[in-house]
Parts: sequence; C-alpha cells; structure tokens
Amino acid sequence: MTTVTKEMTIGQIIMIDQGIIAILINYGMHCIGCPSAQGESLEEACMVHGLDVDPLVEEINAYLSSK
Repeated sequence: MTTVTKEMTIGQIIMIDQGIIAILINYGMHCIGCPSAQGESLEEACMVHGLDVDPLVEEINAYLSSK
C-alpha cells in the first residue's frame, strides 16, 4: 500500500488514487486542477487554506488502506 505524506504534492497524491479528490474537496480544497496544485505540497496547501494537515493525511491514508 502507498502511504501519503504531507510533503507530497497534491499532483502526486491524486496520481495514487483519484478517489482522494473527493476527500480534498470535502476539506475545502477545490484547487485540484490549478497549476499550483502540481508543485505545492499537501502541507503548503493546507497552510494556505488554514487547515491542519495531520487529520487530512490520516483520512487519506485510512481511505487508501481500506481499498
């Protein structure tokens, strides 16, 4: 199983499983297709959106482990 880390870019994370897009959108991260999402780490994106990255990483990894 692949594990997502907060250092990974949003682009890398989406390439693992497109189902992760729904999780990101639920957290208010609607910038999935924007160019900065390809080079911005998940931690950086969370900082911009005022979110705590750790619960998001946990939810994404829980999703991946359930597959």
